[in-house]
Amino acid sequence: MSVIVNDTGFGADDWDCGFRDLETQPANDCPQGVDLPSDTDTAALAGLLNVAMIRVDFPSFADGRGFTLATRLRGLGYKGRLRAKGHVIADQYAMARRSGFDEVEISDDLASRQPEAQWLARANWQAHDYQSRLRG
Repeated sequence: MSVIVNDTGFGADDWDCGFRDLETQPANDCPQGVDLPSDTDTAALAGLLNVAMIRVDFPSFADGRGFTLATRLRGLGYKGRLRAKGHVIADQYAMARRSGFDEVEISDDLASRQPEAQWLARANWQAHDYQSRLRG
């Protein structure tokens, strides 16, 4: 199982259409999401702008390539749901939101080690960036 984290805390996964890899065509009428590995070439992103959900893998909390993919997708005009999946820790939640992710999918094990309160402490991600502090 997994836990979905957003600005309101922990929740269950409400995405019912499943995921496919980048090369596989949708199998049915349900708008399947696309799973992207962290090493996806950014040139491949332009073809994903009409996908309802994209889930970007974070194989390690030290691997920040997923943040780059999210920023690039949003820069290209992607308006769908964008989810980070894997080894994202609570300290990275604000960065995930700033780079364009709507939510984070973590394992039950990580959720037990980093409870909801730790994620909620970073949910006010728009107010705590260094540029706002410099301007204020």
